Amino acid sequence: MGKLKREIGLIGLTFVAVSGIIGSGWLFAPLLAAQHAGPAALIAWLVGGIAMLLLALTFAEISAMLPVAGGIARVPQFSHGNVVAMAMGWSAWVGYNTTAPIEVEAMLHYLAPHLSWLYSAPGSGKLSWGGVAVAMGLMALFTLINAFGVQVFARVNTAITWLKLAIPFIIMAALMGSRFETANFTAQGGFFPFGVAGVLAAVSSGGIAFSYIGFRHAIDMAGEVKNPGFTIPTALILSLVIAFVVYGGIQVAFTGALFPSDLANGWAQLALPGDFGPLGALAAALGLVWLVSLLNAGAVLGPFAGGLVAVGSNARLAFALAENGFFAKAFTGVSERGVPLPALLLNFVVSALVFVLLPFREVVQLNSSAIILSFLVGPVAVVALRHLLPTARRPMRVPAVVPVAALAFIIATLIIYWSGWPIVWRLGVCLLVGLLVFLARAGHHGLSGLDLKEARWLVPYLGGMGLFSALGGFGGLGVIPFGVDMALLVVFGGAMFALAVRGRLDQQTFDRYMKDEPELAHVARGQDVDAG
Repeated sequence: MGKLKREIGLIGLTFVAVSGIIGSGWLFAPLLAAQHAGPAALIAWLVGGIAMLLLALTFAEISAMLPVAGGIARVPQFSHGNVVAMAMGWSAWVGYNTTAPIEVEAMLHYLAPHLSWLYSAPGSGKLSWGGVAVAMGLMALFTLINAFGVQVFARVNTAITWLKLAIPFIIMAALMGSRFETANFTAQGGFFPFGVAGVLAAVSSGGIAFSYIGFRHAIDMAGEVKNPGFTIPTALILSLVIAFVVYGGIQVAFTGALFPSDLANGWAQLALPGDFGPLGALAAALGLVWLVSLLNAGAVLGPFAGGLVAVGSNARLAFALAENGFFAKAFTGVSERGVPLPALLLNFVVSALVFVLLPFREVVQLNSSAIILSFLVGPVAVVALRHLLPTARRPMRVPAVVPVAALAFIIATLIIYWSGWPIVWRLGVCLLVGLLVFLARAGHHGLSGLDLKEARWLVPYLGGMGLFSALGGFGGLGVIPFGVDMALLVVFGGAMFALAVRGRLDQQTFDRYMKDEPELAHVARGQDVDAG
């Protein structure tokens, strides 16, 4: 039996995160952001990027010091024990298993105009048997590429990501070269037609915050990174900077290319329908037929790389859950190529069942609800580990860690709230199912081995989030007005952050967990992982 191999370099890990951040959503993101903020959508992308950077920095410090596979599931094991690790890992694992089916569905949607037999009828949204076969084949291909080893996976993803990045830049240049009206940036109410509220609405409802969260894949691959102390934080920061340049550049090019007739009814009513989104509609209006074809290629490449990365990350998550004792030990197996192959095959079966058995709308909502909770891990754990590992060498240290982590926790709380009540209640159901699975496995050994005390903060947190979401304006009853809800959540998030940090493991339990991880012996010795 082999072991995980540290073969991913800086470019490879950066592009893993970039593939997670930049899928096919950039085809539609400029329109959604402009509808909420007008020309100030560019500021919204900057605000969203800075917010995600704060979250990423907390993960960067931890993963550079504790570079383990499936970090989102493993890190909370060290800071808050097995129950919190179960909640975060299970939540992320369910979400990742729905990611590949979503990306495959997106690819088939964009291929449908050229391969009409993929669907039973045009516009029906129902795949034919041939379409289902193609979908299964694509998910099998993602699994096969990952099975060849992390080095092959990283090289394939890097090659595709170079193309993914080239296409948006070509589109920016083509749109700006064909039409760029500076007057559009002050039309219909000026640069800030909806004020600060509009910018915040673009970050939340406009999907900007959700566009950035793909950086998480770099955390899950941390166990296979060369020189993790440098590579992980650098890759996380670089990926978010690259994402801002792409999204911000596309937003500027889109705004400048609009025609006066597009803005006749104001920014909120801006509509540019088309098979390839608003960018395709603009390209067609400008007579750039070749650009529409390029957009088509980008719409297929984006989901392909996204699915490939999601499959790779999720294998590490399943591996980590097995390491934590949530899944059977059989799924901790590693092939001679350094791949967690049993976990990879488990995920393929689960993803295939999700694709076949669940309606696509349910898959999308389950995906969002299941992933977002895991972002609470970084801010809480980075402060908890400062107490539990005070003398350990940290290749990267977050300055002013407590206020930065508290702000990052509040940001994660807002992201959960912004996802909306239909997604939040599904998150509750997802966690309940995970809890039942966990208790069933733990029942063989009794409850004495469960870190229940360290998980107590999850009860008021999840209950409070459910209440806020049900009463708020994001798919809820709308009892709490916009603005007031944000202020209340900031106070709530700050209080829950303090409670969660205080609920960390005691030193004796933490030391026991660390002793069970021989690959982390370098931490106790104050060395980098490569020196261990």
